[in-house]
Amino acid sequence: MPKPLAAITGASAGLGALFARRLAARGYDLLLIARRPDRLEQLARELGAAGAAAEVCVADLAAAEDVRRVAQRLSSEPRLALLVNNAGFGVKGLFVKSSLEEQMRMHRVHIDALLELTHAALGGMVSRRAGAIINVSSVAAYVRNAGSVSYCATKSWINVFTEGLYLELRRAGSPVTVQALCPGFTYTEFHDVAGVDRATIPKWLWLSAESVVDASLAGLDRGKLFVVPAWKYRLIVAFMSTLPARLRVAVELWSPYRRDQPDPASK
Repeated sequence: MPKPLAAITGASAGLGALFARRLAARGYDLLLIARRPDRLEQLARELGAAGAAAEVCVADLAAAEDVRRVAQRLSSEPRLALLVNNAGFGVKGLFVKSSLEEQMRMHRVHIDALLELTHAALGGMVSRRAGAIINVSSVAAYVRNAGSVSYCATKSWINVFTEGLYLELRRAGSPVTVQALCPGFTYTEFHDVAGVDRATIPKWLWLSAESVVDASLAGLDRGKLFVVPAWKYRLIVAFMSTLPARLRVAVELWSPYRRDQPDPASK
């Protein structure tokens, strides 16, 4: 009997690579999607040695033609049982001063690509009455801060989009499940690439990548819509979500963590 297939975007490092390892251990074959062929090939060899078939798909999800190619692959795959929309990045700095092209690239990856790939995957899943989609969001969807305007906005969109899909699927009586994974600060390459100095963030706020992925998969097993790993972040989200807008904005203005500030290491 053929194994189910899990497709993972942003699979070359961080949460994406860890999702691949965890899912291979669960008996999935993998479709690894990312921009860096060398890292994808290395991961595919590692997974192959562990007994999982891993196909490499090199694609830049900020490029419409690459997204279209990946979407066609997903829509034509009868074994597709799970899609993990993990690809993403951050742009540091005030919106008005940062590169407009980088802001637009972020929107294309976080929103346009996620939208198209989810649509491509869902058609077959719904008709087969089996499958799941994990959309990697962030606690930033609930707590905005200066210097990450587009990042917070796109993650908020992911949460709203995923919740809407959940409502449609439940009302249609479909067993297909969707999840918005909302981690806080996590030890991956993400903050290094974004140019954020980790020393400016208290150590107690950091999560391991392993704990985030394990929480996501445990939540998926239970059909949980929103997964916020770690009790400390669940408390933050619960608190911020109950505040009236005026008080929430006041708290966000008070926050000492601001991505518009220069890193000490960059001086």
